[in-house]
Amino acid sequence: MSHLLSKPQAPDKIGCIQRITPQSANWQYVGFEVYTLKAGEVLTLPTEQTEVCLVLMTGKADVKTRTQSWSDIGARMTIFEQEPPYAVYVPPHDEYTVNAKTDLELAVSRAPAEGKYPARLIRPDELEYITRGEGTNERRVCNILFNDIPAERLLVVEVFTPNGNWSSYPPHKHDTDDKPQETQLEETYYHRMNPSQGFAFQRVYTDDRSLDETITVEDCGVVMVPEGYHPVGAPHGYDLYYLNTMAGPERTWIFHNDPAHEWMLK
Repeated sequence: MSHLLSKPQAPDKIGCIQRITPQSANWQYVGFEVYTLKAGEVLTLPTEQTEVCLVLMTGKADVKTRTQSWSDIGARMTIFEQEPPYAVYVPPHDEYTVNAKTDLELAVSRAPAEGKYPARLIRPDELEYITRGEGTNERRVCNILFNDIPAERLLVVEVFTPNGNWSSYPPHKHDTDDKPQETQLEETYYHRMNPSQGFAFQRVYTDDRSLDETITVEDCGVVMVPEGYHPVGAPHGYDLYYLNTMAGPERTWIFHNDPAHEWMLK
């Protein structure tokens, strides 16, 4: 199995099925977790030295921090409704408590931060889907924590790719601190399939091919992208969703297309 792939595990005592840390990924910035909670279960965790973005993937919950609280939030019962989610930003040196009102799938994105911004709710009506690409390269993108929604390092985005289509394509990378041409961002892809027995392919490769892996990823798997280009393909019959978490030295997303494949954009 590729060292870039994290398969889901059975829920532990607090419901965690995925846990990526800078130490486990052998990088510096991105942390990512997924929790599955039954109705009535409660999750309480500190943010420590990281800012956190809680994405309510499916289900409803009450969420509170040390200074704020929000009741009965949650926008969708299944991911493939393609409705924007609720999310909550929590600063470092804080704590969050999530009380599941229904069965809940919760994604937690992390990155080191100092504490410049307060906790806040991100509502679905603040978000929108953007269609990118055309033909078999078409996909729908929702920027959850991006652009004018403030954070120190975190960028969080979700993407729906119809079956038979490609995404993160033409292949692009963001692994070099060379602004304004490119910025350095680590990235995780949390994949979901519809129907759930499906699979997708993701290739991660560098120009010199010192890294060149093609990964088969199944439902709830995470692909880690420390460097290189990282296109994704969804086979016929299986729609693909993924949640991206990115972070790096600064919060700017400037990518560089693989020159060998950039011709298709002209």
